[in-house]
Amino acid sequence: MTLHEAVETRDPVVSVRHLRVAFGRGSDAIARVHGVDFEIHEGECLAIVGESGSGKSVTAKTLLGLTGQHAQVSAAALTLRGKDLRANSAGQWRKVRGAGIGYVLQDALVSLDPLRTIGREIDDALRLHTDHSSRERRAKVLELLRDVGIPEPEQRIRQRSGELSGGLRQRALIASAIALNPPLLVADEPTTALDATVQRQILELLENLQDAGTALLLISHDLAVVGHMADRIAVMRGGVFVESGPAVQVLEEPQHDYTKKLLQAVPTGRPRGTALSDTRVTISPRQHRSIVARRTDTEGNRPEPGPVLIGERLRKVYRNPDGSERVAVDDVSFALDAGTTLGIVGESGSGKTTVARMALGLVEPDAGEVRFAGGPWSSLPEKKRRPHRRRIAAVYQDPLGSFDPQWTVGGILTDALVDTRGLAKTERRDEVVQLLGTVGLAPDVAGRNPLRLSGGQRQRVAIARALASGPDVIICDEPVSALDVSIQAQVLDLLDELQREFALSYLFISHDLGVVQHVSDDIVVMADGIVVEAGTAQQVFENPTQEYTKRLLSAAPRLETVSVKGLS
Repeated sequence: MTLHEAVETRDPVVSVRHLRVAFGRGSDAIARVHGVDFEIHEGECLAIVGESGSGKSVTAKTLLGLTGQHAQVSAAALTLRGKDLRANSAGQWRKVRGAGIGYVLQDALVSLDPLRTIGREIDDALRLHTDHSSRERRAKVLELLRDVGIPEPEQRIRQRSGELSGGLRQRALIASAIALNPPLLVADEPTTALDATVQRQILELLENLQDAGTALLLISHDLAVVGHMADRIAVMRGGVFVESGPAVQVLEEPQHDYTKKLLQAVPTGRPRGTALSDTRVTISPRQHRSIVARRTDTEGNRPEPGPVLIGERLRKVYRNPDGSERVAVDDVSFALDAGTTLGIVGESGSGKTTVARMALGLVEPDAGEVRFAGGPWSSLPEKKRRPHRRRIAAVYQDPLGSFDPQWTVGGILTDALVDTRGLAKTERRDEVVQLLGTVGLAPDVAGRNPLRLSGGQRQRVAIARALASGPDVIICDEPVSALDVSIQAQVLDLLDELQREFALSYLFISHDLGVVQHVSDDIVVMADGIVVEAGTAQQVFENPTQEYTKRLLSAAPRLETVSVKGLS
């Protein structure tokens, strides 16, 4: 008997039939979920995958009564352990949350109260739902912290969320969610933006809960994670399940074109230069001339082949509030060749972003030097560096945070153009239109505020802004980590196309090993501020020599190995 057949013989923990969720009133109501059906049994994981806006999180929140007061929810069945949830009052929903269904969100820093210790955070569920004494509750909290793998629980119980790493915060959030032993755990993007090793730890913790009988509803856009965890997968688009079935069947023999598109978009194991999406940007001769015209230095020359950006024995030390020192980067060297991509990988705190900030000239190294285009860079006084700043641009993880919220896209791009003095208003507008076209955006986007754009559109605007100055080098710091897999694929394809068209050089920083492997010619692996391994992408990923690199690579779930779960 297979696992799927075994669970079908038991009553489901949760059962949903013809669920429909709409927002708004009367005829103006907009449906976000259109009649979905699913069941989850003890010890089983159902994963719902799809892009942002597909209805995944709305479906999950419906199980907890968290869709909001303006939501219209209807279902032929909505039960937890056989109990009908459809007519629940606000008080009844409060009893379901925690005791009946645990909820783990993506951002533990937001989900946990920053003013309370994690001990008190977890204790609240026990205090409100049990008759345990304070001593018994404290013992239970310590037990939960140990169960989720938090070291030194006696010390951590007194710490606030801001004092913990991302992995420890996520573990504390899971401890809070399972404090009352709920039969169902809803995990909404629980590992997004976590390092590979921390991600592996969280996934192992969720697997242990499954093994103990907890039913798991996993919401994710990471198909490698889904394949590692799920017994069954439902692919959601436009509020409906377009495909569902056992994990192996969905991932290895997808039937729906949308599922095939999602699988094609996964970068892990895909050769450098391979298209991940069917959305390609065609750069016209006029757009090409517009960009090339900006990509000339004061002498009208471009960098010669060879290293365009070099870091030599860089060191940076920061002083902590207590007066002690923290070495962020120590003796780090790298070389970025013209027209290539150098990937920098490592866990949080490894020093990746500090290296990027030194490369941009935003942080001065305490020792060593950054050289650009054959000349000094970090050692130059800012007055002499400023005229050349346009030649090194940046694209960040959160473009919205780097945009002026009062400006339109047109204003943002106009401000980034190298020199608009002497250009008529119509000429400036035309330059903006050419930039938007280069990154695959329509001219009317110029009049919109970034808040009204999707995540993928905002990242394209960020790339257009980087191109506006005619750079030789673009520093990409986690540029796709917050994007759905299909949108991520489009942005990666765009960066590849722009590199080939304009011979751009990328310093590409990411914790996502699949992304880095796909985009990089060369790799630098960092840990605790030092370089532990460096080489070509093929060398580092196929024949790593250092134990840290091997551990990092082995921790990352890979789509080609996902069938193990489904076949067990």
